[in-house]
Amino acid sequence: MEYRRLGRTGLHVSALCLGTMQFGWTADERAAFAVMDAFVAAGGTFLDTADIYSAWVEGNPGGVSEEMIGRWMQQRGNRHDLVIATKGRGRMWSGPNGEGLSRVHLLRAVDDSLRRLQTDYIDLYQTHWFDAATPIEETLGTLDDLIRVGKIRYIGCSNIPVWRLMQALWTSDRLRLARYDSLQPHYNLAYRAEFETELQQVCLEYGLGVMPYSALAGGFLTGKYRRDTPPPMSDRAARIQQRYCNERGWRIIDALDQIAHTHSVPMAQVALAWLLTRPGMSAPIIGANSVEQLQDLLDATELPLDAAAIAALDSASKTSDE
Repeated sequence: MEYRRLGRTGLHVSALCLGTMQFGWTADERAAFAVMDAFVAAGGTFLDTADIYSAWVEGNPGGVSEEMIGRWMQQRGNRHDLVIATKGRGRMWSGPNGEGLSRVHLLRAVDDSLRRLQTDYIDLYQTHWFDAATPIEETLGTLDDLIRVGKIRYIGCSNIPVWRLMQALWTSDRLRLARYDSLQPHYNLAYRAEFETELQQVCLEYGLGVMPYSALAGGFLTGKYRRDTPPPMSDRAARIQQRYCNERGWRIIDALDQIAHTHSVPMAQVALAWLLTRPGMSAPIIGANSVEQLQDLLDATELPLDAAAIAALDSASKTSDE
């Protein structure tokens, strides 16, 4: 496994980050433990979760993914070998302060995440999406206080417009507060414009590490969807079909298919390897419901893409119309 710095920081993380949104949703605890064991055995150190995972599932109150990770770390005794990232912002309890990035919400949310994770510190705490109703000074001041008392070590953000990210960086500089050192954007070979238009340049200029989610476009970039093959039957598949199953999408699949065949590897590895060539990239987030699914992804860090392969993928996917 390759290791990279998280942006400008001195923190080194595995070049693939294990996303855990599926824990307690499409992967039960036994499967989750097996996936985490296999990830660590392959040299993985970086895990990403969120307090709301997976509150959208019937009977799941949120926090379940964090709880599974906490129990696993306690059983394995490996907390200090890992970089644990979690996120807060979503609704976790009733009442007007049950969601958001206010001081009152964040102080309770961080303590709750620490309890569920069974740890006394969080390596990377991220604001899950921005909160227009809370002044950025309040959010950053609270996160700075949490760093000072040792509950969190670094802070990052996700799902944030470029104007708010710049406002946050300026505020941190002006008030001498901790600043965002990472960004978790929606970014992959088939979904490029949102990140590359403006956010990418900010990350490069100010040294934010990039750890994109949906790195495989919900499975589209694995080859599960084909031009002349009926798609899977599910609400998720219908959304993927609507977004990606078009002429541009099929060009991308054709290019991935050809490169994967040349290297005798799964298409998903090629899609991840392309992300790893992008400037400022720290660690794409991958997810798996089983060890078998995970194994198909882990070797992406060892897959060399030459200039011709990168150019072919760029040519197939580059557009501002997504």
